[in-house]
Amino acid sequence: MASWFFTLLLLQLGEASLSSENTTDDLQEVTLAAILPLTNTDYPWAWPRVAPALYRAVDSVNSDPHLLPGLKLQLVHGSSENREGFCSDSAAPLVAVDLKLSHDPWAFIGPGCDYSSSPVARFTTHWDVPMVTAGARADGFSKFAAVTNTGPTHKKLGEFSLKIQETFGWHHHAMLIYSDNKDNKDDNDERTCYFAIEGLYSLMGKHNITVFDYFVESNINHKEVVQIIQKNGRVVYLCCSWDNMRSLMVQFWKEGVDLENYVFFFIDLFAEGLGGEKPGMPWFRGDQDDYAARLAFRSVKVLTYMEPQNAEYHQFVETLKKDAEKMFNFTIKDSLNKIKPSGGFYDGVMLYSRALNETLSKRKPGLRPVQRPKGDMVTQRMWNRTFQGVMGTVEMDKFGDREIDFALWDMTDINSGKFEVVCVYNSSIKELVLQKGLNFQWPGGSPPLEVPECGFKNDNPACLTSMSSMVAMVICFVFIIIITITIFIYRKLKLENELAAQLWRVSWVDIQMSNLDKVLRRACSRLTISMKGSNYGSLMTMEGNLQIYTKTGYYKGNLVAIKYINKKRIELTRNVLFELKHMRDVHNEHLNRFIGACVDPPNMCIITEYCPRGSLQDLMESESMTLDWMFRYSLINDIVKGMTFLHNSVIFSHGNLKSSNCVVDSRFVLKITDYGLQSLRTSSCPDDTHAYYARKLWTAPELLRTEDPPLCGTQKGDVYSFGIILQELALLKGVFYIDTHTLIPKEIIQGVIRGGVPLLRPSLCFHSHSEELGVLMQRCWCEEPGERPDFNTIKILLRKQHRCYGSNILDNLLSRMEQYANNLEELVEERTQAYNEEKRKAEALLYQILPHSVADQLKRGETVQAEAFDSVTIYFSDIVGFTALSAESTPLQVVTLLNDLYTCFDAIIDNFDVYKVETIGDAYMVVSGLPVRNGKLHGREVARMALALLDAVKSFKIRHRPSQQLRLRIGVHSGPVCAGVVGLKMPRYCLFGDTVNTASRMESTGEALKIHVSEATRQVLQEFNTFQLQPRGEIEVKGKGHMRTYWLQGEDNSNG
Repeated sequence: MASWFFTLLLLQLGEASLSSENTTDDLQEVTLAAILPLTNTDYPWAWPRVAPALYRAVDSVNSDPHLLPGLKLQLVHGSSENREGFCSDSAAPLVAVDLKLSHDPWAFIGPGCDYSSSPVARFTTHWDVPMVTAGARADGFSKFAAVTNTGPTHKKLGEFSLKIQETFGWHHHAMLIYSDNKDNKDDNDERTCYFAIEGLYSLMGKHNITVFDYFVESNINHKEVVQIIQKNGRVVYLCCSWDNMRSLMVQFWKEGVDLENYVFFFIDLFAEGLGGEKPGMPWFRGDQDDYAARLAFRSVKVLTYMEPQNAEYHQFVETLKKDAEKMFNFTIKDSLNKIKPSGGFYDGVMLYSRALNETLSKRKPGLRPVQRPKGDMVTQRMWNRTFQGVMGTVEMDKFGDREIDFALWDMTDINSGKFEVVCVYNSSIKELVLQKGLNFQWPGGSPPLEVPECGFKNDNPACLTSMSSMVAMVICFVFIIIITITIFIYRKLKLENELAAQLWRVSWVDIQMSNLDKVLRRACSRLTISMKGSNYGSLMTMEGNLQIYTKTGYYKGNLVAIKYINKKRIELTRNVLFELKHMRDVHNEHLNRFIGACVDPPNMCIITEYCPRGSLQDLMESESMTLDWMFRYSLINDIVKGMTFLHNSVIFSHGNLKSSNCVVDSRFVLKITDYGLQSLRTSSCPDDTHAYYARKLWTAPELLRTEDPPLCGTQKGDVYSFGIILQELALLKGVFYIDTHTLIPKEIIQGVIRGGVPLLRPSLCFHSHSEELGVLMQRCWCEEPGERPDFNTIKILLRKQHRCYGSNILDNLLSRMEQYANNLEELVEERTQAYNEEKRKAEALLYQILPHSVADQLKRGETVQAEAFDSVTIYFSDIVGFTALSAESTPLQVVTLLNDLYTCFDAIIDNFDVYKVETIGDAYMVVSGLPVRNGKLHGREVARMALALLDAVKSFKIRHRPSQQLRLRIGVHSGPVCAGVVGLKMPRYCLFGDTVNTASRMESTGEALKIHVSEATRQVLQEFNTFQLQPRGEIEVKGKGHMRTYWLQGEDNSNG
């Protein structure tokens, strides 16, 4: 019984095996092309190392009935090596092209080397074929849309370093030191450190961390590197050989550098230096430097990949070793570097198979053979997903890179110097996770600063010693003194040069004294800006006499005021030169400009700007001038502005401010004159005279009581004088008006000097001015100078009291005219638009009468010359039976008929390159080929137009006879003509020549509702090979004899 059962079981197994073999033969093959180093087993992705994993992955997929049903994976491969056995960026793409042409793979596996992967990635992206690799770790592969990386990448290393920087508060600075074997002939592809540092450099730069990178040669000068690190970094990332790293740290120790201020992160991704004779002790060499190296390595941390710890991975490693031994007779040693890429390639095949299976499952079942899906569809399914792989959970990010866990090693036992994994970077949660019971060891007790407190160059002022601070202060002080002395000397020399140059000096020969007629003409010309009917007229008297206020002359072509100096001789002392220079330097809109002085005896005088409106006193006394309050406040504001500037200038005070020393220019701007030049002032009136006391009416009491008052007065004295001027302007009754007494100037001056209670002051009249203005006057002529306001305060008070008035009379007048000017602008713009519209209409009418080119010539004023045209086509048409129809219709009905018909015709001919010559009654004449020549197209344009007109006529309805068909007769002829404008009144553009007559005969000898064309027109139309012509035969044509003619029946566009 047992024997029978065993035999039956073998038969069933054989049948199942046979059935399986038959099914496998029917499966559609999916080719995967691997491009990897074939013989150089130093590469972690060499074929003998990776092939067992790839074949095992292929077998796993093919044996899974739920994964790619109906399909079978097969693996082909090519070598990415050159003849020397190294990865080659020229050999790899050629192999990829060969595999593409010979096997047309569904996906490429590999390459692993960075330089080999780059061109292959370009090809696969162009071919839209997925590329799956566990190599190609450089940062730049994210730009290739077809690349999916299931192995570690340096971009993830950069993310790990950023997390380290963030965790320990290093947000601004880092130093990168690396070696580069770019020019190493024995290893011309694997620039491991360069690409690793590139991943850090790229991401740190994007996060605003200042990075100082430094490249070291293989024969590194350790002492030089130590100095560079001291000057540029405290947080240092290094990638080089372990021997160079150890020698560098020993050099640090030997030079006595305080290593507690430094931290060194050594990049050894595959933990190659943590194994060896003394595991976890990369500093150990068994020589005399071990002690120094062990102590120096306390500041060293090591960055590595985290080796998977799952049971599947360990089982995979054991199976991988056996398969490599069996398939290639090759022994794989226990090394993370040599094994981890194999696991990555295995997971890559599984990932691709899952993505392909999901893509195909979206299609309709049962279709054979299975159509290969687009590569980008499969690639996108491989990205941003998670599945269980041989090395544990495989998490792919949205850019097609695998999330990789890293380990951070630190010396946990200072006595033994042993390194352990203290912290793990969990890429899924982007956090550093400390191992249980372990912590970081810092030689200084805490993480070092990323930048020293005093800066790398000790340039932080807080760290400077008191001596260096003192030295710096002394140097700065000496520097400031030198600069000050230099500026002082420069200004002194400049001042002396200006004093010596005497730029103010005017020669008497340069002054042309003006006669009365000249002054009158000049003054009257300036007064023409006055507006008629205004209160602010000219200063002409009612009798027409011009008031002359001062002596005038011409200096450099300008009318100037001349004030003579009552001295026989002027000694140009240094004080006088300074006064003259100051007068020339002072400029303000409300100060009368000092032009210069003539000091040549006997014609010694002062030259100032001439103001044709006269003084303020003259304006107030003028009967022809009415001063309203707007005008008065404008003048008051001008005085305040001028005096404010004068008091803040080097001149300091006026000393002789009165209404006669306030002059008005042609713009009604008040300007203060007769200021400064204290040394040149003299009294022109003898003491104890009426004129002497009259000049003193504006003088402050404290100055009147002084036996020898300052010639330029005081600032408070100027305020008193301003108060007297205010009363003059407010009442317009003369200076120092007192309503209750009639006093002569001498009595007024004596009363002011005497003082007492009540004080003798001018009268106020609140009916003539505002109460606020009266209060301001009283404050200005206070007995105590200290109680008088300064001009800055007066300016503020006036602004508060009278906000509605402008700064000067002309500005106020102009503001009134501004709205009128705006209205004028709008009116001008409106009239201009109307003119342009009428011009456009006129041009449009002209273009309807004459051709555009001819009309443009006439507009330019050119003569239109008659012009001969070698070849044109002329159209004639009229209405058959129009005479009888007209006889049976009213004139209005005939006009309506022709207007409707020709309106229809005009709308149609606008679609063709033709020109309407004229309409006479029912006759309609059109030509093409002039005045702008169009080659042989004129025949085609007229023929198409005639066909269009004929079609329109057939559907045309006569308003008063809707049932009657309008019968149009058309004639067309081609040939030479002469054209030109005839006549001056109602000019017409006319055609002349036998061609016109012949075209008319074609119309008259034609038939209704037909297009009659001549032999010449037929020859033109035949060149287009689209028109249908029917011979009519020979007919008798008046003046031409027998002519062969044709009927134009239509156009076949299919031949065009």
